[in-house]
Amino acid sequence: QVQLVESGGGLVQAGGSLRLSCAASGRTFSTYAMGWFRQAPGKEREFVASISWSGGNTYYTNSVKGRFTISRDNAKKAVYLQMNSLKPEDTAIYYCAHRSFYTSADVHSTQFWGSWGQGTQVTVSS
Repeated sequence: QVQLVESGGGLVQAGGSLRLSCAASGRTFSTYAMGWFRQAPGKEREFVASISWSGGNTYYTNSVKGRFTISRDNAKKAVYLQMNSLKPEDTAIYYCAHRSFYTSADVHSTQFWGSWGQGTQVTVSS
């Protein structure tokens, strides 16, 4: 099992920036990819971004392209999400996620991610 701990959430005005961090521990030797999901009140958890651990290939949901940047530090076993030009609709709990193996399936689906962090709240005011 991989343990994930997020940090960096908070309250920010629209147009502002936040940087989320996620530290991984445990069975990280099996890491294929890490990513970020978010869940707004009353809504399903949705994919935000992911990055492959070896190659650093990144994927983003369309709504955050050009505004968010995911990155990783292999040595620190950490993944980050730089969020710029934040909008009120970005308000959600953001969860760090871990996947052990490659899959050709849709990474937007939560079922292909095995470990989750506790979440960090991001609130964007207008």
